[in-house]
Amino acid sequence: MGYGLILVDVQRNMLEGESAVEGAAEFRGVLADLLDAARDADAAIVHVKNDGRRGDPDEPGTPGWELVFAPLPGEPVIRKDAANAFESNPALADVLRAMGVDTLVVAGLQSEYCVQATAIGALERGFDVIVPAGAHWTYDHGEPAADIVERVTLDLIAAGVEVPELDEVTFGQSAFG
Repeated sequence: MGYGLILVDVQRNMLEGESAVEGAAEFRGVLADLLDAARDADAAIVHVKNDGRRGDPDEPGTPGWELVFAPLPGEPVIRKDAANAFESNPALADVLRAMGVDTLVVAGLQSEYCVQATAIGALERGFDVIVPAGAHWTYDHGEPAADIVERVTLDLIAAGVEVPELDEVTFGQSAFG
């Protein structure tokens, strides 16, 4: 089995400064550990960057649009303008398969939008999908972020996504954590 990691919208506007999600520093650490584990396992890694509209905090070319983690050589960066990275990038599934990927770990921001849509998009394209507990987060949107994350997690499980604890996640090797 070939493993890949898709980091969804891990951009400065959501993890740094005044517009950051609550608990951004801790969440950033979780994502950094997950990324390090994927790199240590030589898993395929794709960074997804949301293209916001003019005036949005993630408007292309603005500081908030920049990725938090610098991609290494061989780690593609794809841009999207829809919640589902596969919808914005119809060739993404083929690119991942060419990289030997059949199991995707999906992590990032925001749980109820781009993470959920991209995970479901991966399922629809025949990938096994893992969304680790604690590896997706969001803002308070009329209810606490933790409640949104919990609801999304249950929806993902119902759809067929595997949701292990972070310390159970492997990229074809031993667990990290």
